Amino acid sequence: MESNPPDLDPNKDDLPLRANTNHMLVRHYVLDLTVSFTRKVIGGSIVLFLEPGGGACALEEQPSVNSSHPADGDDGSGAEARCFTAALHASDDVSHGGAHETILDEKSRRDGGNMLWADESEDFTLILDCCDLMVSKVEELDVSHVPELWEVLEGDDVPLASRLPSSCALVQRLISVPSSRWRQQQDVCLQCSRACAASQVEPLLFNMDQWSLQIRKKGVRSPHAFPSILRIWYETKPTGGSVRWTTDQDGSCCVYTAGSPINNRALFPCQEPPVAMSTWWASVKAPCEYVALLSGENQAVPWPGETGFLQWNYYVTMPMPASTFTVAVGRWQEAAASACVPEKARNEDSFTALDPSSVDFPGSRSTEPSREAQSRHPGSVVSAGEGDQRCCSHVDYPCRFTCAGSRAQVVLPHRVFAPSCHLHRVETTLLPLLPLCLTAAHAVLGVHPFSRLDVLLVPPGFSSLGMASPHIIFLSQSVLAGESGLRGQRLCHEIAHSWFGLAIGARDWTEEWISEGFATYLEDVLWARVQQLGGTEEERRDLKALLRWRRLRDEVVNSQEDLQVLSRGLTIEGIYSDWLDTPGIPKWLEEASSTWSQIPPVLEVTQEVAKWKQVCGGVRKGTKRKRAGPQVNFKELHAEQLLLLMELLLDEAELSGNCLRLLQTTYNLRSQDAEVKHRWCELVVKHKHTAAYRDVEHFLLHDQAMGVYLYGELMLQEDGRQQALARRCLAAIKDNMDQSARSVVEEMIL
Repeated sequence: MESNPPDLDPNKDDLPLRANTNHMLVRHYVLDLTVSFTRKVIGGSIVLFLEPGGGACALEEQPSVNSSHPADGDDGSGAEARCFTAALHASDDVSHGGAHETILDEKSRRDGGNMLWADESEDFTLILDCCDLMVSKVEELDVSHVPELWEVLEGDDVPLASRLPSSCALVQRLISVPSSRWRQQQDVCLQCSRACAASQVEPLLFNMDQWSLQIRKKGVRSPHAFPSILRIWYETKPTGGSVRWTTDQDGSCCVYTAGSPINNRALFPCQEPPVAMSTWWASVKAPCEYVALLSGENQAVPWPGETGFLQWNYYVTMPMPASTFTVAVGRWQEAAASACVPEKARNEDSFTALDPSSVDFPGSRSTEPSREAQSRHPGSVVSAGEGDQRCCSHVDYPCRFTCAGSRAQVVLPHRVFAPSCHLHRVETTLLPLLPLCLTAAHAVLGVHPFSRLDVLLVPPGFSSLGMASPHIIFLSQSVLAGESGLRGQRLCHEIAHSWFGLAIGARDWTEEWISEGFATYLEDVLWARVQQLGGTEEERRDLKALLRWRRLRDEVVNSQEDLQVLSRGLTIEGIYSDWLDTPGIPKWLEEASSTWSQIPPVLEVTQEVAKWKQVCGGVRKGTKRKRAGPQVNFKELHAEQLLLLMELLLDEAELSGNCLRLLQTTYNLRSQDAEVKHRWCELVVKHKHTAAYRDVEHFLLHDQAMGVYLYGELMLQEDGRQQALARRCLAAIKDNMDQSARSVVEEMIL
């Protein structure tokens, strides 16, 4: 088996996609996992329901599979068009009860695979993306004795392929059951996942390299003859890049999926290319004092599992890429909603709370939405002669867009979780915003693609302001400080990803910028609707555009020309010529920035900048006495104006210490949002304002989502005290910092 170069760095290099998805697709996962905080591992089993892919027929004509080309033509771009998918992701000892299979013997730990593996074999090889996992056993399951399976297929009109072995044929019929029977299908899949291993002379063979798990059945040359249901027993490693073992703000142990460059392949063996979409059912067992949050359509209620453990069961019926599976286990506290729902929203019908399990899905009854509702969903069409009945054009699954109850659900059932030290702040600032942002999203985009939403305030080591997954959003604690602007914009951004990035996503990972572009645009649209800005909406939008233009200009100045050009042979000449095929900023955008600079909110800021220049000019550097001059009265600025003020002051070559002290007290910069505090820290670093180094240290420790590049600025100053500050902060947070962020910071310091 050809292995990847040993020096491959997933933080810098392209993600190696090894799964041969054109020959075999995983249609459904069943995960049964136990979380061990003492050992920092997640262990258990995963069952894969497989279906031969589009390239299987061609493979049958050439029965010999060259295993030195594991992806065999599938680099993740795929020929299949994506419609609804995602980018974009014990003692608590696992030896208790039914989890004993996850403890690997010493031989398995040493070998990492089956010693009978032979590279020269001509048998078909199933290849799964996998990294930093310890696999102990791979089994073919015999589902022919599962009575529920025969019951669900009795009288079914799904065609039976006579050339398939009986067990394979049953599984293929099961995964082809229409979406109107999704509940029954999920239940039977769960029963099948508990079936006994098939009795056979030759066991399944498996082998692991750095980035994949390969599985064979001796004598099987074709994907069509390969087992359709497999069970893999495995454990994660404490250092695996897909999960973060850390402590929360209360000092309690917790673990969550990191959305790292290797996605979920260090959490479970899977198919990572975004064209490989599947459903899943997941059971997570955790100690009784912990809460398990997962990307699932149901709001799970824990029930006693093994001694000292609770079990949480979640499921998903919309086919999604494996990278979107999300889990977070910790001693989270749920924010109380009753006291903080805005009065305006409480009196509206928008707070329709539906139990996802009671929603009527296709096949249960007909629905006839209005043409106004249809116009908000370009994926829907009106069939001639059938009135307004909706018909979606995606693959068959229980779609919310055709459900009358879902269309009436302006605000989704939602919960917010946080560590106890932040609970009050979350209840008073974040929770009241959530229903307003959901209402705005429904007004602009229509039916929510998902049936419910959890929001979790993640530990400080999380290296982003937010991350959206199906049914769950991670938010950084950095959004809590200051006015509501940063919180609201980030909520709107992540909610917008439900449509752009999750329900609809890129075909491969190189096009994630498309989803980010839509979400960034919509965060302004949705947040303006929440604020009900009225006549000032256009001015605020122009001010935000100016801020973004300044950041884009700075990025272009510091980027190589070859990184500013994207060649895919795109043909829509106007936009693509301006943005993708030519370096630099488009001329029309330069001209637009001049217009934005003349709007009243910006002119107010430029007037304030002139005042600050006057103040700084009236103070000699190194002295505390002012020169004679008029008293200056500063105008109160809203958050975005203050952000622009700080950026313009950063352009000044020299600001005195007294001027910076006055700046801090005038705008109370220590209590502003994280974006303003970031600019303040940049000013402190640039002008070596030692009196405020404590502010820089606090920002690096508590706002890690935004503080990564501040380390570089500290090091570039070539000031010993600043460099020592950077190293001290890095040492303090290194164990809790996201791996990708840690790599960036260490590279800057080196």
